[in-house]
Amino acid sequence: MERPPNLAAAIDAAAEALVGVLDSATSRHTVSVSPTQLRVLSLIMAHPRTNVNRLAELLDVVPSSASRLCDRLEAVGLLRRVADPRDRREVRLVPTAAAETLLGELTDRRHRAVQAVLDRMPHRVQHELLLALVAFGQAASTNAPQAAADSAASTARTA
Repeated sequence: MERPPNLAAAIDAAAEALVGVLDSATSRHTVSVSPTQLRVLSLIMAHPRTNVNRLAELLDVVPSSASRLCDRLEAVGLLRRVADPRDRREVRLVPTAAAETLLGELTDRRHRAVQAVLDRMPHRVQHELLLALVAFGQAASTNAPQAAADSAASTARTA
């Protein structure tokens, strides 16, 4: 099968449209936290036992910036810092019940917004999209270890 010449551009445009749909769904919610803070909460939920240093790595920021983000989330009651029971010198970041509720509501709202767009598409096209997205995800994850190795080699060369 021949690849359309503008496939990458079409994917980029679709990704922008998707971001617009998701942002719109998020902005209609009475959220008192920034998109960056929502990302921090999502990362902490996805990576249990995260500490500030690990969060900084995930965000690709310095630990002091990650710590300030956590300070703000802690101040509004969405995050707690707790001592690791196995090593009390280690402090873990734990989302509060309010954070879990907030993320759950936002996820539901975003899913409904995406579903509204999908409902305007023919079922056959939805199925084709599903297959394409699964294949894209598999190809991206297959390439991820190589991309990380290439990035590390490039960094080593420039260091």
